[in-house]
Amino acid sequence: MRMNTKSAFALASVLTLSLAACAGDQDDVTGDDDDDDVTDVDDAENGADGGDDGDESGEAAGEIESVDSITIGLVPATDSATEAEEENAQALAEQLSEELDGFPVDIFFADSYLGVIQGMQSGDVQLLMSGPIGMIQAEDEAGGTPILQSLRFGSDTYVTQWFTNDPDTYCLDDEPVADEDGFLFCNGILDEESGELADYGPMGEEALELIEDGTPIAFVEEGSASGFYFPQTQLNELGVEVDAQFAGGHDQAVEAVYNDEFTIGTSFDDARGNIVDDNPDVGEELVVFAWAGPIPNDGIVASDEFTDEELELLVDAWLSFAESGDLEEGDPLYDVYEINGLVPADEEALDVARQVYNDFGDQ
Repeated sequence: MRMNTKSAFALASVLTLSLAACAGDQDDVTGDDDDDDVTDVDDAENGADGGDDGDESGEAAGEIESVDSITIGLVPATDSATEAEEENAQALAEQLSEELDGFPVDIFFADSYLGVIQGMQSGDVQLLMSGPIGMIQAEDEAGGTPILQSLRFGSDTYVTQWFTNDPDTYCLDDEPVADEDGFLFCNGILDEESGELADYGPMGEEALELIEDGTPIAFVEEGSASGFYFPQTQLNELGVEVDAQFAGGHDQAVEAVYNDEFTIGTSFDDARGNIVDDNPDVGEELVVFAWAGPIPNDGIVASDEFTDEELELLVDAWLSFAESGDLEEGDPLYDVYEINGLVPADEEALDVARQVYNDFGDQ
């Protein structure tokens, strides 16, 4: 099964923070608050019919009293939010508002997770949706609390995929195997007889050791968990030194290798599906030969403005429409980030990502 997302993710870079450097430093997030980088979506007022029912909406607000309204911080898949993305986000805000008995919920679009975390630091953002590195940074830099993680295809983890246009070099002792959609894998990642992918974890590391020092690699971006942090950590552990180049997104990394600008690239699994409409043979031309991970999925972080009781209310509200894990197109949460469901945040899994993130400060 392939994760087919809008991001560069999911998520990616959709679900990661772009940094000025890969060191993963722990200093406060700083930067200019540029209003041009932000798009606001109107309040979700579906649960508070009209402006005169103050007592009724105040009764709902009695459940959450620490803030007057909740703003969800998001990063669009493109440079700026499209009309469809704004509509999807608005529908999600309305759905959450309804589950909170009409408590006002707004949407804040920023051009990067830097802007979203700054929003949480300033008190303008109460909830943010981010990849694991962004979740950790929101916790460390803005005092946030991870409360939920995404489910895709029934899993709360995913992997980095290493892909190449040179399978003769990096597929060891076996021919690439095609899945039901014709996408190729090698080095034991896909079982030819069962058609099943291997359990998420490191794969193909012997092939990674064949990468010559100084080889240019099409990584995603410096803040991406699957596109840089985890695969670079894997190379560090193997003692392989490469020339890290950043494509700017998961789709762009796939395209760069597909167009023969690089021999090897990284992305979330399986970002090849994101460009298949324009490049129908991408699954044949690029072979996934290694994995890094597993990596905890993206999730939701709440600001430090909420009490413990209020955090429980928020978790219950989200799970009321996302606990089933079977969301699909037409469900607001799926339409925003292709999320099939939500589960409570796994602190142990996030600690793995935290260790990878912190290790970059020691490089």
